[in-house]
Amino acid sequence: MISACVWLLFLATVAGCGEHGPEIVGFSGPTMGTQYHIRVIAGETTPDAPELQARVDQRLVEINRRMSTYDPESELSRFNTSESDDWFEVSAETAEVVSYSLGLARDSGGAFDPTVGPVVNLWGFGPGKRRTKPPTDDEVEAALARVGHTKVEARVEPPALRKSPGVYVDLSAVAKGYGVDAVARLLDNAGATAYMVEIGGEVRTRGTKPGGAPWRIGVEAPSDHAPAEGGQRVNRVVELSGGSVATSGDYRNYFEYEGRRYSHTVDPTTGRPVAHTLATVSVLAESCMEADATATALLVLGPAAGYDWAVERGVAALFVTRQADSDEEGHAHSDEFTTRATAAWDAAQPEAPAEAQSEELP
Repeated sequence: MISACVWLLFLATVAGCGEHGPEIVGFSGPTMGTQYHIRVIAGETTPDAPELQARVDQRLVEINRRMSTYDPESELSRFNTSESDDWFEVSAETAEVVSYSLGLARDSGGAFDPTVGPVVNLWGFGPGKRRTKPPTDDEVEAALARVGHTKVEARVEPPALRKSPGVYVDLSAVAKGYGVDAVARLLDNAGATAYMVEIGGEVRTRGTKPGGAPWRIGVEAPSDHAPAEGGQRVNRVVELSGGSVATSGDYRNYFEYEGRRYSHTVDPTTGRPVAHTLATVSVLAESCMEADATATALLVLGPAAGYDWAVERGVAALFVTRQADSDEEGHAHSDEFTTRATAAWDAAQPEAPAEAQSEELP
């Protein structure tokens, strides 16, 4: 499934304290094939940073051991390799995430589909070997025969999953967002008064920085060319004092063959990388899992259908689209982009000043 490949920059102070204000404590570490970054303002009962980080690390390891397809011994991997079509017992949180994913799959007409793993892996964007050229049509059709959200069931109580033979569930497009939410709940329970949690570009916040300023997150401007040294730039600054933002994009993870670029954004309904002009989508939501998964669905739907879907549901979404002529298969590459926001996004995020939008990423 699609990972959130658009980088976000924290424009907040990494750590700061003053004689008359609380301290922002920051720490980071590896998880889910990427990095997490946390900025937190501790409350009276919050443990010190080393203990808090140890708890965060332990929680993220627990989620990986349940939902990672890169760990052959994870709960999800064992479910995927099971040949039984009976109920397979899983943890409550795995059942919750799969159940949510299946609901979004139905609502998006299959644009988001947690069973898309076989075709994603076939195109070289999964745990296996990378590809240097596209698979054959016959290979795509064979993999696509194993895809379909109606081939999986999730039961919340008692928690269990059931699938048709050969079906493979991949939660890559939602697990990072769920991990952010899980860490946020951990910080809430630890007595934190405010925080910003990020995993692989997916962000959730609570409260404000010392002095009352919101957390500021810079969404990177897309580019179809490798950036010059220090050349990543901010497209839009998001200010949050609660809630989440997640971004999905198609321009960082791809391969080229005979002059054409094949993105890791695979359409579950066709089994092939999307070929429209939408470069990135950012979504605001209370839950980071919801923002993460919805951004993926909108990126697959494309600039027109995705925008209409978001407007109909009141989704706060920001679409960044290439301005270029497509080739005969619809592939488009350009460094000219236009931005279009839904009314819900504009209501939540008035456009930031131009000088903030042009600030460079480190």
